Amino acid sequence: MSENKIRLKDKLNLETGRIAWKDLQTYFASGSVIFVDSGLDLLEVAEQLAADNSALFSEWMSKGLVMKVTDSQALEWYGRDVSLWSVVIKPWVLVQEEH
Repeated sequence: MSENKIRLKDKLNLETGRIAWKDLQTYFASGSVIFVDSGLDLLEVAEQLAADNSALFSEWMSKGLVMKVTDSQALEWYGRDVSLWSVVIKPWVLVQEEH
C-alpha cells in the first residue's frame, strides 16, 4: 500500500466520529448526506469517494449499499433520535449506522 493511501486512511480515521442525525438536517436538506450500508467499511467508502472511483461507486449504488439518504430513512432516524458514524468528504457527509 502506498504511503499516500496510508496517510489518507489515517486522516479519514481521525475525522470520523459519531453525530446525532438531528444535527445533520441542514446537510440532508441540501442533498449532501450519503448512506453507507453497515456491510461496508465507512473509511474504505470515504477513501474511494476521495479517489473518485466512479466504477466502484456505481457498483455499490446498483446494489443499494451506497445512496443518498431517503426521506423515509431520515424520518425514521429522526424519530429514533439516532446517532450515526460519519465522515466528511466535501461536499458529502457519509453516514453509517453502527453494526
